[in-house]
Amino acid sequence: MSLTGHTLSSLAKALADGATTSAALVEASLEAIAADTRAFTAVDVDGARAVAQLNDKMRAGGDAPSAYAGIPISVKDLFDVSGQVTAAGSVILASALPAARDAAIVARLRAAGLIIIGRTQMSEFAFTGLGLNPHAPQPPNPFDPARVPGGSSGGAAVSVALGQVVGAIGSDTGGSVRVPAAFCGLVGFKPTQRRISRAGVFPLSVSLDSIGPIARSVDDCLILDALMADAPLAPAPPMDIKSIRLGAPNHYFLESLAPEVATAWADSLKVLSKAGARIEHFDFPELDRIPRINAAGAITNAEAFALHRRLGLLTQRERYDPNVLSRIDVGGGMSAADYLDLLEARATLRTDADRRTLSYDAILAPTAPILPPRIDAVSDAAAFARENFLALRNASVVNLLDRCAISLPVPCKTAPCGLMMIGESLGDARLLAAAGAVEAALT
Repeated sequence: MSLTGHTLSSLAKALADGATTSAALVEASLEAIAADTRAFTAVDVDGARAVAQLNDKMRAGGDAPSAYAGIPISVKDLFDVSGQVTAAGSVILASALPAARDAAIVARLRAAGLIIIGRTQMSEFAFTGLGLNPHAPQPPNPFDPARVPGGSSGGAAVSVALGQVVGAIGSDTGGSVRVPAAFCGLVGFKPTQRRISRAGVFPLSVSLDSIGPIARSVDDCLILDALMADAPLAPAPPMDIKSIRLGAPNHYFLESLAPEVATAWADSLKVLSKAGARIEHFDFPELDRIPRINAAGAITNAEAFALHRRLGLLTQRERYDPNVLSRIDVGGGMSAADYLDLLEARATLRTDADRRTLSYDAILAPTAPILPPRIDAVSDAAAFARENFLALRNASVVNLLDRCAISLPVPCKTAPCGLMMIGESLGDARLLAAAGAVEAALT
């Protein structure tokens, strides 16, 4: 059977009913991957088949570890998988020793019986948002191969969009789950950072890195989140769209919108309003501080430089993607005082922003203000930097504010785009409940 169009829930039901087997799902996944391997850095063919057989035996004996046991998923190339090299999209780490143990989230997914079919392509060291990596085959945007898939979890999104898996796990430091989800017509969820362990994950920014799923539905993201989280969310009661209060900021998120994105944004608000959602347009002046806060460089720049210097990787400068190295080098020009000022400014911004948005169930914004750029339009460094900044601008606000957010696909001419819903820090359950109602209204 093909995985295209299926969700975790639909496959769990098919497995429970005996309509399919884990072995059949793995073969369907491998067949789809063989048709286009560019989303993956490695595929564990033998391991996946062996685990599938074990899952089928356990299910036949009534001992399946979870309803989702036997379903194939993918993980980004920066997660440790025992016996595999964690290259983080870089040729510099390609000859590193294999991981001695699974990352915490990989171990939890395996314990639930999910099958890690392979590792997905990513922007080098997760430090750009377009999904390009000169060291690897280019994963295609499934709607238009001439466009970028988004990043840094580009291969993760492509693996779901092409029906190679039903869910993918990525990392999100400034939008790296939500942007590729938006650019590939999928759902991407960034949880509150501290809810999911980052043990065994190659870092970009220890202050901002989060782990999240990309899938076809809010429900699938909720399922994967529950399997990975340090403690599953206390279930929130379902929300009726007519009871939801949504805030729509008047500026910042809406600057420099591509015409197609502006139309999709306006149309989405109309649909939600017609369905009964209460949408309040409001000023969010606190966000105007962000350019000033990052004027000397951002937290990600400083923390990435410190990590790469500490690991001795910068002695191999010529082997980096130049677009990544230039961002790391920004951190090298920052002082300790600059970094401490950033942390202080972030703390103040979070407090003030929390006060501003306290009355809303979620804040709405375009996930990215632009459509996925054409690959040939970002071939020079200046164009790449401009489009990369725009792709990540809206989504990165969430990481800076230490909040949760989800991107939902919305109808958009020319190429896919997303509607982002932003919740409060540790307000993940409430956000997902609201997102379920919004998803239903938009469908």
